[in-house]
Amino acid sequence: MPPITTKGIEATMKDGGTQSTLIRGFTIVEKIVQADRPLSSAYLAEELDLPKATVHRICQQLEEEGLLQREPGGKRFTGGKRLRNLAVSTLSNSVLSAHRRSILQALSHEVGETCNLTVLDGNEILYLDRIETNWPYRIHLPVGSRLPLHCTATGKLFLANMKPAARRRMLDSLTLNRHTDLTITDTEVLEEQLRKIAEEGVGYDTGEYLEGLVALAVPVIGEDNQMCFSIAIHAPSVRKTLDELRQYLPTLRHAAARMAATECRPDSEDAA
Repeated sequence: MPPITTKGIEATMKDGGTQSTLIRGFTIVEKIVQADRPLSSAYLAEELDLPKATVHRICQQLEEEGLLQREPGGKRFTGGKRLRNLAVSTLSNSVLSAHRRSILQALSHEVGETCNLTVLDGNEILYLDRIETNWPYRIHLPVGSRLPLHCTATGKLFLANMKPAARRRMLDSLTLNRHTDLTITDTEVLEEQLRKIAEEGVGYDTGEYLEGLVALAVPVIGEDNQMCFSIAIHAPSVRKTLDELRQYLPTLRHAAARMAATECRPDSEDAA
């Protein structure tokens, strides 16, 4: 994504204050959600070359509307609950997801297992889409399900792709609850596994969230070279081992590239 500037804001000044404030507010929100840490109104004013009083006022209004929120005990801003809900609603809109679903269907058909697309939402992962297999033994995790980060293939992949400081803040905020005997509940042990996941670029779950379920996940990388989604396949371990799922990594990565071309790079052509 190109760097944010006030060029567009300045161009709207001639159209009146209402439009100028609207575009300024959107630009502030955009700057905040692209950052890997909370931002203060003073920092935003300097970055966007806008008056401090103006930015402070707009941030307060956005906070009142639930689009921004302050970090606990601080003055810096992050995206608010209403903004996150809006983002999730946009991503999961059925009208916009037809192409996305066709990619998952093709992947599921080729590997013969359930496939899903997830996004990071706060300190959880959210199922945006999912294609079930026709096998009689299936795991019921419908679209809209929220799963923990520390014990799922996609969750660990999102953690592994964070910058070290951001990952440490996230891990400090998580409660590493035990879901099965294989769940990692020690932060240092988890950090070591996350380093390996980052090196390979593949997330995995060997029954750490649901006993008897194995999963493999790869990132969907956006035009800013950041992970925007994750595509995963999972199966009961009685049907496929993790090593058997790894045989489908080229297919999984191809699906992720197609997904990136349609979901993260709207000006690009499908890589099919």
